[in-house]
Amino acid sequence: MANYYSDHPEIAFHLDHPLMKRVVELKEKFYEDKDKFDYAPVDFFDALENYKQVLDLTGDVAANILAPNSESVDLEGPHLENGRMIYASKTVENIDAMRKAGLFGVSMPRRYGGLNFPNLVFSMLSELVSAADAGFQNIWSLQSCIDTLYEAGSEEQRQRYIPRVCAGETMSMDLTEPDAGSDLQRVMLKATFDEKENCWRLNGVKRFITNGDSDIHLVLARSEEGTKDGRGLSMFIYDKRQGGVNVRHIEHKLGIHGSPTCELTYKNAKAELCGSTRLGLIKYVMSLMNGARLGIAAQSVGLSQEAYNEALAYARERAQFGQKIIEFPAVFDMLSRMKAKLDAGRSMLYQTAAYVDIYKALEDIQRDRKLTPEERDEMKKYQRLADAFTPLAKGMNSEYANQNAYDAISIHGGSGFIMEYKCQRLYRDARIFSIYEGTTQLQVVAAIRYIINGTMLQNIKEMLSEMANVECKMSSLKARIEALIPVYEEAINTVKALDNQDAIDFLSRRLYDMTCEIVMSLLIIRDAAKAPELFEKSAVVYVGMTEEDVIGKAAYIKNFSPDSLCNFRATEA
Repeated sequence: MANYYSDHPEIAFHLDHPLMKRVVELKEKFYEDKDKFDYAPVDFFDALENYKQVLDLTGDVAANILAPNSESVDLEGPHLENGRMIYASKTVENIDAMRKAGLFGVSMPRRYGGLNFPNLVFSMLSELVSAADAGFQNIWSLQSCIDTLYEAGSEEQRQRYIPRVCAGETMSMDLTEPDAGSDLQRVMLKATFDEKENCWRLNGVKRFITNGDSDIHLVLARSEEGTKDGRGLSMFIYDKRQGGVNVRHIEHKLGIHGSPTCELTYKNAKAELCGSTRLGLIKYVMSLMNGARLGIAAQSVGLSQEAYNEALAYARERAQFGQKIIEFPAVFDMLSRMKAKLDAGRSMLYQTAAYVDIYKALEDIQRDRKLTPEERDEMKKYQRLADAFTPLAKGMNSEYANQNAYDAISIHGGSGFIMEYKCQRLYRDARIFSIYEGTTQLQVVAAIRYIINGTMLQNIKEMLSEMANVECKMSSLKARIEALIPVYEEAINTVKALDNQDAIDFLSRRLYDMTCEIVMSLLIIRDAAKAPELFEKSAVVYVGMTEEDVIGKAAYIKNFSPDSLCNFRATEA
């Protein structure tokens, strides 16, 4: 019987991540739950066994329920009835299967009914679900919105809402509006305080809301009358049981058909403040978005895996000119690049998740007691790393998912353009990954300051120093990446020396790509040194791709003149 977890040992490999022991002991608060809950782990190895069992269960559900249902969900999709969104029938089956498997409340503490798993493991679960059905992953993974309520809400709110999500109720984050997409400072949904009822009332429209008719919503709204920027926005909790919100329209999309994207009308909807006023965009949305971006990175890796699986299976079976097409250099080159992007992207995903886990766990510990000076330093270090790496993980993995889905169709040839083959659905589903929760261009904007100011260069040099003793074959690959560092550093300095913001913005994507590729090369070399049977081929291919790309982009930057911006603008005009 197929199992999306055990069939891919590359995933389990990352449970042996260098930071995993620290991640687990912090998330478990040094295993304090072992005396309160009989199912809580007593030590690191016990926790790992718990993770493996749940991953195996999820891999089984993904392969044998979610994946077989995915075609039906894609064809049926959700529909609208009397102001309510109705899931596709097989989506209802999927949600029920995940509830029965106990796969809700993954990140939440056990005292609320959660599993208390770290982000690294949650990302693995998300990858498995996405490989089976990327649209359903959206519905299921939005349970992570509860992290923001846990961090910002009161204890009374936690006790009312978190157990409901752990029991399988759904969530959404209602941020964007018709005139406020990426520019959330323009949100105008109005929040007014009702003195008589001692509650807030929401009025207005939200658009492009994923899973928009969910049970529990986190809503960004303007609470400060007369304001027009982010400082007037607050975060609110809306409970569907209270009424006042209707679905006006469900978008008809290119892909992820099972994931309902709704336009919502708020009419005097009763809501409650989450956290403090005025911090909705400045603090709470950033928390939501960073979690969502990690979720899209996991979604992208899952779809990349499935695209590679489909392409590889077809290439092994399809014969042309008297031989299997996998024997053709053009085909096996394409497949090897797909696998290298998948393996390197997955390593970036779990590296980022580990950084997020350490700082988030220390923040949580800080709610109960004062951190030691060493712990405070550790929290700040990993928060900086998480902030720097999250846009890299989201941006590059979403681009790789699109590339792998595209290449899967190419390997299928004409059959790939036929609706009966899965690769066309993967291609349609992948296209949104580099758009929602911040386009790749916005990921570049989020990352570029860490590149320009030398933070990422310093991180790369630290990674190299930590790899001083990699084994012989991997050391030669490491030396090739090391030789690129002066090229990369010169490119950064060249861009900085232009002292022209338009030129920096124009060249930022090239610096971003170079940064990602160097970092992911080092990560895949590290993985290959530990498990050559899994990653050596990908490391060789990915390092070659990185050399090809970094040298080319560096040459472009070296020969770039700000004067050429006028020519580009004139051409476009």
